[in-house]
Amino acid sequence: MFVLAMRSIRQRPGRFAATLLSAFLGAVIVMTFNAMHDTAGAAGVDDVSAESLTTAAAVVGGYGTLLVFFAVASTLTVNVRQRSEEISLLRSTGATPAQIKRMIVGESAAVALVGAVLAIGPAVLGGQALLDQFQESGQVAGSVDYAFGPIALSSGISVTLLASVAAAFLAVRRATKALAGARKERGRMRNLAAWGALVVGAASVSTTFAMDETDAAAMAPPAYGAILLAVGFALFSPVLLTGLLGRLRGPITALAGASGYLTVHNMRRRAAELSGVLMPLIVFTGMATATLYMQAVESDAIEASGLTKSVEDKNLETLNFVVVGIIVVFSCIMLINSLYAATSYRRREFGQQRLAGATPGQVMGMVGVEGLVLTVTGVFLGTVAAVAGILPFTMLRTDAVWPGDQGPGIWLAVVGVAAAATLITSLGTARGTLRTPAVQAVAVAA
Repeated sequence: MFVLAMRSIRQRPGRFAATLLSAFLGAVIVMTFNAMHDTAGAAGVDDVSAESLTTAAAVVGGYGTLLVFFAVASTLTVNVRQRSEEISLLRSTGATPAQIKRMIVGESAAVALVGAVLAIGPAVLGGQALLDQFQESGQVAGSVDYAFGPIALSSGISVTLLASVAAAFLAVRRATKALAGARKERGRMRNLAAWGALVVGAASVSTTFAMDETDAAAMAPPAYGAILLAVGFALFSPVLLTGLLGRLRGPITALAGASGYLTVHNMRRRAAELSGVLMPLIVFTGMATATLYMQAVESDAIEASGLTKSVEDKNLETLNFVVVGIIVVFSCIMLINSLYAATSYRRREFGQQRLAGATPGQVMGMVGVEGLVLTVTGVFLGTVAAVAGILPFTMLRTDAVWPGDQGPGIWLAVVGVAAAATLITSLGTARGTLRTPAVQAVAVAA
């Protein structure tokens, strides 16, 4: 099956481009920040510089590892779902589920290894640039020399490979379990994980009030709580999307006409698939909004006290902005990959709709309304998770409940990035798909 996997990659390289991109960028991030461990462990590095470098590597490296898994899992899930006919054909010709798993896991491991190897050069340059940034801000002494060693190399390759293999195994396991009982079991496990994330997230947010306002780690509980709440909402996204569409069916149809009717019908039928798009939207909105607003509140509190930012404060601020940058890049990649794959795969569906009488404009309108509904839903749930973390931290660090000195500018910027990524990708992909004549689209996809 491994030989078959290698042939599959050679015959259809475009199918694996999204996975390769996710693995490549994930390995770059993991190696870049874990190179700070190598640098901190070099001879002659003072304790303050070593602590700053180690903290950056530990915090952002942990975020990077989690986001690598989500990015690769998102692209692989869409990839495997679109190969249902191929998997069914292999099953009918005698292949066992275990053999199919080995084939797809082998494909993913090969692509991940290529992505990790390609990432070494950019990671070396990225680590040097990151060290220069720390030195310019005074967090690391200028005499510290950059080192890219075994920790960075081994962590980047191992994390990327493990994330790809695990994500591929889970994706193909879902694809090969066709029994209704198995689907119900997966649904129960997903709901259990979602409730667990919500409960732990709420508990983490609540512990903010037990922290001392001068504690340097006071931002950690509400930040992690907001992240877990966003993950919980993301896991519940199929149910939430179906319920929302049931309530908004009338208004959407009334406002968008035929495009609105097609939107509601298609989105309710494809709620499980669209959850792959909602997940990065919710997580991105929640994490970015919470982190940026809490950092703004922290900076305002330090300024109001008349104190100068310490090395720890600068280190925390840099980490927060870097984390948000990673979130933006990875979430956009996850979102764009999922939308592109999901929309381009609908070539046959668009062709059938056009043969049934829908105009290209109506199909584009349907895709646009779908993107708008997804954006509104994802932004709303992500904002709820973010606010749950922002309010406790604001009450701890200031005398107010809401960060009054901070307007809606940060939130609007986050929403703008989310909306642009969703609408531009979905509409651009749909426009390219509609260039194929309807009859040809149906015939080719069939």
